[in-house]
Amino acid sequence: MSSFSSTKAKKVSPAKRVTGSVRMPGDKSISHRYALLAAIAEGPSEIHGFASSADCQSTLDCLKRLGVKIDRQGDAVSIQGAGLAGLKPPQEALDAGNSGSTMRMLAGILAGQPFRSVLTGDASLSRRPMKRVIDPLARMGARIQSAEGGLPPLQIEGGALVPIRYELPVASAQVKSAILLAGLFAEGETEVIEPSPTRDHTEIALEQMGAEVGRHGRAVAVRGRARLEGRKLHVPGDISSAAFFIVAALLVPESNLVIQNVGLNPTRTAMLDLLVPMGGRVKVLNVEMVNGELLGDLHVESSPVQGGEIPPAMVPGLIDELPVLAVLGTQTEQGLSFHGAAELRVKESDRIAVVAESLRRMGAEVEEFPDGLRVAGRQRLRGAEIETYGDHRIAMAFAVAGLVAEGATLIRDSACVDISFPNFFTTLEQATQ
Repeated sequence: MSSFSSTKAKKVSPAKRVTGSVRMPGDKSISHRYALLAAIAEGPSEIHGFASSADCQSTLDCLKRLGVKIDRQGDAVSIQGAGLAGLKPPQEALDAGNSGSTMRMLAGILAGQPFRSVLTGDASLSRRPMKRVIDPLARMGARIQSAEGGLPPLQIEGGALVPIRYELPVASAQVKSAILLAGLFAEGETEVIEPSPTRDHTEIALEQMGAEVGRHGRAVAVRGRARLEGRKLHVPGDISSAAFFIVAALLVPESNLVIQNVGLNPTRTAMLDLLVPMGGRVKVLNVEMVNGELLGDLHVESSPVQGGEIPPAMVPGLIDELPVLAVLGTQTEQGLSFHGAAELRVKESDRIAVVAESLRRMGAEVEEFPDGLRVAGRQRLRGAEIETYGDHRIAMAFAVAGLVAEGATLIRDSACVDISFPNFFTTLEQATQ
C-alpha cells in the first residue's frame, strides 16, 4: 500500500498494486472552450462535468468580469450567453492565474471587442511566451501591447477585425483556437494552417454550437459573424490526467485498473497509440459519442513496456504526457528518448530540466537535450525529495515514480496539482489501497 502525508508536502511510498475503478476530472481543454464559446453564444448553456481545475476556474472568473452571467454548482456550470457583441468592458485586469489556455484563447475573443482590456497572470504565466498569439491577432487588426519579449501582461485594444490566412510556425492548439475565435468577429473566412495536427476541440465545439467550419488537409477555417447557440454540453474525463494512472497501472505489478468516462478524441490519444504497440496492456471499452467528442473507459493492466524512441511527429500530441512518460522510460526494457519538445522549456516550469533533475535525484541515468531527453531502461529508482517548482505535471509524474521507487518519496509544494487535478492524491491513494 502506498501512503500519503496530509501536509503540503506529500509522501508517497511504494505500492503493491493499482486497482479498482477511478474517474478523472473533466477535460481541461474542453472545459475552457465550452465556457468561452458559451459566453459569446446566444441563449443559455449548461455544461456538465466541468473541470475542477484552478485553470478552468480562471476562465470562468475572467468571463464574469466581462459581464457574463455564470452559476456554478460543483461540476455543473450554467452560462447565460451574451452573444458576439454582448461582453462588457472589464473594470479591472482579467487575471488568468496560471492558465496559458485562458490567456491565449481569451485574447482571441478580446481582439474582436470594441474596448480595451488587460490580461494578466501569476508569476509563472508571466514568463510564458505570448508573441505567437500576438502576431496573428495584430495581423487581424487588434492592437496588443505586452511586456518585453512578448510576455504578459497583454493590453488589448480590440475592434473591427479582418480575416486572415495564417500558417502556424509552431503547432499549437491554443494559438489555432485564438485565431479561430477572433475569426468569429471578422467578416469572411479565417483560415489556419498547422505544421502538424493538434487537438481539435475548438473546431468540434464551434460546429456543435452552429458555426460554419471547414477542414481540409492541415487547414481549418471558420466563417465570421456566426450566430452561436447555447447548448447542453457534457465534458468527458481528462485523458491528460488519466495518463498518470495509465503509467502507474502499467508499472506497478499485479495492477488492474479501470479509468471511467475518458475523452478519446483521436487528436488526444497519442499516448495509447505509443504505449500499446510497445506492449502496454490498455484496452478501450464502452465507446460513445457525446457532443461530437468520443469517450469511453480504459482498462489497464500491469505489463512490461519495450520503450524506444518517440517519433518526432508524435511529440506535439504527447506534450503534456512527456514528464510521466520519462518516468515510465526508466522502467522499460529499452529506455525512452524524444526530441522536438523544446516547448516543454516554457511550460509552468522548464519541464525538460526539472524532469532530468528529479530523475537524477531518484538515482536514474538521464541525458538532457535542448529539445528532449533520453532515459535508460530497467533502472532502480530510490525515494527522494522532489522539488515541483509549482508545476502540477511534475508533482503528479513523480508521485507515480514514488510508487515504484525504493523507500519514500516526498513531493514538495504538492498543492500545485490543484491547477489541473485537485483530487489527484486522494484518487491515487484510493487506487493503491
